[in-house]
Amino acid sequence: MKKYPIYSVTNFSCNDTRSDFYVNSFTEHLKTHSFVEKPHRHDSYLMVLFTDGSGIHEIDFDRFDIKKGSLFLLQPGQIHFWSLAQDIEGYVVIFSQEMYNLYFGQKKINDYAFYSSINNKPQVYFDADSIKGIAPYFELLMRESKQKNKYQLDKMLNLLDSIHIEIARKYDDSDVHEVHPYNIKIKKFEELLEFHFKTNKSPSFYAEQLHITLKHLNRICNDILKKTATEVITDRVVLEIKRMLIDKQLAVNEIAEEVGYDDYSYFSRVFKKYTNLSPTEFRNLKK
Repeated sequence: MKKYPIYSVTNFSCNDTRSDFYVNSFTEHLKTHSFVEKPHRHDSYLMVLFTDGSGIHEIDFDRFDIKKGSLFLLQPGQIHFWSLAQDIEGYVVIFSQEMYNLYFGQKKINDYAFYSSINNKPQVYFDADSIKGIAPYFELLMRESKQKNKYQLDKMLNLLDSIHIEIARKYDDSDVHEVHPYNIKIKKFEELLEFHFKTNKSPSFYAEQLHITLKHLNRICNDILKKTATEVITDRVVLEIKRMLIDKQLAVNEIAEEVGYDDYSYFSRVFKKYTNLSPTEFRNLKK
């Protein structure tokens, strides 16, 4: 059965000895990888800084305007595609979690708030002044990638982390889960949810796994995410349903079973409650 395309770093760095690290200008990237303008996923992290041009970037069914200074940060598994003007320019970086975490040891990629949650916004905007502070790192990274210098990978990874630091300093306070006593529990809740959302949709299950009461889990979710635990769970389920509905080869009842609903009518009611569309209506809108 046809699945939604999932691209690895190797799909882009096939002619490079660094199979888990890809860097390029955006215009050069499009010349050999035009398929990225169709909906797809990555199993790695993706970062794009636009230095010129315009367009639309759709990420997990949310639309974002592209303009000079737009920087996008995608986590593995997110569905996205571009609709771009001819004058588009910028930089694209794709890298694996394993490579980053192995190199930096105790420091992990999802220690950065903008990578740590499915609820964080994937876009950061750098104005004309602030873009001057981050664009040179991308340029240095691209130059280094084209050479064969000693300690090349070390320098590239440190440049990548310098970019992450600049983003962390810029990232808007309202878009991240700032330092908070509930952060560890939220992070663990999201990790459990990613693993169990198809089979366990009860907030009580997650509260038990976290060794806290359901009341406390709801308090944490309300304080950090401004949602109930049930809403957080259902949001993740509905997102997965949307992703699967894009694949026209999957029957809607197959999708219902895949995400853990034995009762198709209930599945349809849940989806419509959260989207105001039936699963079939949503699919037809995406043709």
